[in-house]
Amino acid sequence: MEATLSAIEVTGTIDADHHLHLDTTLPISGPRRVRVIVLYPPEELSETEWLQAAAQNPAFHFLHDPVEDIYSVTDGKPFHDEV
Repeated sequence: MEATLSAIEVTGTIDADHHLHLDTTLPISGPRRVRVIVLYPPEELSETEWLQAAAQNPAFHFLHDPVEDIYSVTDGKPFHDEV
């Protein structure tokens, strides 16, 4: 039979030595083994890096096919935002 796990959420910081430091004490007594899942935001990419990644992504290679080029600069009407 598999044990049921409980979860709590706390925040912390990872230092230069790759150690995790929690912002608060845990509400459970120890010593005891725990499983840790670390969630962190991805590093921010610059707009140039995003554009380069999109331009090199093979998912968009189909756009180089001339059959996909269905619009021209003369299609549509100009849009002027009236702010």
